[in-house]
Order: sequence, then C-alpha cells, then structure tokens
Amino acid sequence: MAVEIGIDLGTASVLVYVKGKGVILKEPSVVAYDRDTNSIKAIGEEARLMLGRTPGNIVAVRPLRQGVISDYTVTEKMIKYFVQKAMGRRAFSKPRISICVPSGVTEVERKAVEEATYAAGAREVRLIEEPVAAAIGAGIDISRPCGNMIVDIGGGTADVAVISLGGTVVNTSIKIAGDNFDDAIVRYVRKKHNLLIGERTAEDIKIKIGSTYPLVEEESMEVTGRNLMTGLPKTVTVTSAETEQALKEPVGQIVEAVISVLERTPPELSADILDRGIVLTGGGAMLRGLEELIEERTGINTMTAENPMTVVAIGTGQYVEFMSGRNEG
Repeated sequence: MAVEIGIDLGTASVLVYVKGKGVILKEPSVVAYDRDTNSIKAIGEEARLMLGRTPGNIVAVRPLRQGVISDYTVTEKMIKYFVQKAMGRRAFSKPRISICVPSGVTEVERKAVEEATYAAGAREVRLIEEPVAAAIGAGIDISRPCGNMIVDIGGGTADVAVISLGGTVVNTSIKIAGDNFDDAIVRYVRKKHNLLIGERTAEDIKIKIGSTYPLVEEESMEVTGRNLMTGLPKTVTVTSAETEQALKEPVGQIVEAVISVLERTPPELSADILDRGIVLTGGGAMLRGLEELIEERTGINTMTAENPMTVVAIGTGQYVEFMSGRNEG
C-alpha cells in the first residue's frame, strides 16, 4: 500500500499532510548551505534562524520565489528531506505525492515542480491548483454546481478563484502576498523612522501588530534595527496604525484582484458568492482587518477559514480521495 502524501510547497513554508494522520509537518521553506563545499547545512526551522545571520561561506536561501522554483537542486533536496521526515520508518517505500502550485504558473514551472518531486523519490505525482486545494481543505464541497470564492494569500502569491463543479471557473494569481507585506513594512520603517530592519523583524511586526483596518485599540511594539543616520543600533516604537499605512499598497492590490475576479464571474455564480460569502485562506489571511477591508470594498460577507495556514495542505492530501470518489461515482 503506497503512502499518500499531500505537500503544500509554499514560498514561506512547507506543510506535509499524510493520509490518516493529518498535517504532521510545518516548517519554513528555507535551506542553508555551504558555498564552498555545496553541502546542505540545515533545512526548515533550523535554517530560518540563520536568515540574515550567516558568515560569508554559508548562505540561507528560500528556494521558492513567488510560488515558483528559483533554485531547482535545492528545492529537490528540500522536498526529499521533508518527505523522508514525514515518512519516518517507512522511508524505503515510494509515496504517492500530491503537490500544489499557484493557479497562475506556466507549463514549464509545473514541470519543474513535478520533476523535483519525482527526483525526491515519489512514485506518482499529482499537481493541484492552490485555490482548489484550499477550498477542499476549508471543508467546502466543491463538487456541487455552486460558486465558491476563495482568496488564498500565501507567502509569495495570492490566488483568487471562483470554484464550481470541482474546478476553477475564473481565477487570477498575483505575485503579491506575505513577503510583500514584510517588504512594505521594511520600507515604511526605513522611510518614517530612518531605521533599517531585517526580514524577520518585519515579519514579527506583521504578526504581532500588523493590521489593514483601524483597530479598536491601537497596539504598538518596540522595534530594534540600525539607525541609518548614525549606523548604530536603535529602538523605536511602531504602532498598528503605522502598519496600516505601510500595508496599504500591497493589500490594496489584493483587494483589486478580488474585485477583478468578481467582475469576470458569470452572474449565476455571482449570486452564489453573494449568498455564501468569500473565504480567505493561507497565512496571509491571518492579517487583521483583511476581512473587514474586503467586505467594505465588495459588500460581500468575508470570513477566514479555520486554521488558514494548514487548509491548503489538508486539501492537497484530501484531493486524492476527492478525485477517487468522483471517478467511482
């Protein structure tokens, strides 16, 4: 009996779902390797801690950029590592792997993911579009002739899709997501406070006080970075209202993408969406105020899926069962 594995191969993190066990692995998609010997030093969380803190010969890289493989060999080793970690003792048998890709990827990019997964030791590889996997994972019955709108905001891409009868009817994929939120915060803090902060600090700010809609009570946090005037370390206080300012542009582009998909949706499905609402998934969906903002701009009730981080991985794993159910029926 082949082991069924679902992998959400994200720009920011990789989640692995094993049939019968659920999501058993969630680690950052970061690989640290030694430039001199070309050997891999660390993968996952261990490597993430090295981001921005490595000596010259060791580099910590993210092999996926905007949902697409940017470094093939490193990606292959990373997939292999996670698959073996997930399989544990049964590592000798070749698993069947379903892996998800953003809906906008090209044929060449799909092929690259497929080949890297085969090279990592898969017996069979199935590629699934991210919004479809997200919908299944969020518990939506996508086999019915009924429109559902999914907005999946990951680390590198945001996928907006209307799904009916098990497939996407209208969709768009933009390369603006969690990473761009971090960049926007870095830029804002540099401009407003003359302070240079790193990627990880920006992510911290986003998670702790990030907001895209005015909060009832303003929150703030201390942030330490390098003062650009003196070149010395300095601490400033950043507030949630400032993050709202910083995130205005990238979040605005995601809202625009949602509107553009709604404009192209067939009327029957539009009626369904107005009825059922918009579902947000992915790590980016955890940004506060996003629901309110989309609701305000579209007039459609918007909610975030439970555990938005894991729905794509769960859906990727369950997709196989969903497909086999359809084929038998």
